[in-house]
Amino acid sequence: MAQFEIKDGVAIVPKDTTKIEKCAFKGCKSLISINIPDSITEIGILAFAKCSNLTSITIPDSITTIGEHAFYCCTNLTSVTIPDSITTIGECAFYGCTNLTSVTIPNSITEIGEAAFANCSNLTSVTLSNSLTTIKKSTFFGCKRLSSINIPDSVVKIGWCAFADCSGLTSVTIPDSIITLEGMAFESSSLTMITIPDSVTEIRNATFMNCI
Repeated sequence: MAQFEIKDGVAIVPKDTTKIEKCAFKGCKSLISINIPDSITEIGILAFAKCSNLTSITIPDSITTIGEHAFYCCTNLTSVTIPDSITTIGECAFYGCTNLTSVTIPNSITEIGEAAFANCSNLTSVTLSNSLTTIKKSTFFGCKRLSSINIPDSVVKIGWCAFADCSGLTSVTIPDSIITLEGMAFESSSLTMITIPDSVTEIRNATFMNCI
């Protein structure tokens, strides 16, 4: 297993390392930034969870997977660059990154795990991959400053609570590829008008409940 160190707030990762292992830097409050070498192909589960002073990270294009809870509750993370080598973002990967303001999810990404960006309360801008088929449960739950979202026409299902408690959400574009709107998908948003295409065959319980 690779040996890591933190020097002057910067994580030092050996150049021949291929994976940042599970919990490698979890809870390292002294960590401010990290230079990830291009030998890395995977960021493991909880690798940087609760690194509360980590402010930014550039992910090299050698990486294909961001593991579950990888950046969980990195509350000072303001920016992240996701390369088009990534195919999967794990469950809760950026959950609770309360200072993250924007994210662009490249078209290489085919799967975003449940609650991946939940409770990113200052997230204002999201660009979604046009390779997604499902927006999973609670993916953007509690993103209170997100005001609009364009759903790509590759998506057929918007999952349970996917945009619930997005209290600033006033506009959403639902393409005619959508078949299912799961329960509470837009619960407690601020949508004032929405056009549901003819392709939708199922609107489940409380999908638009408490939309102001």
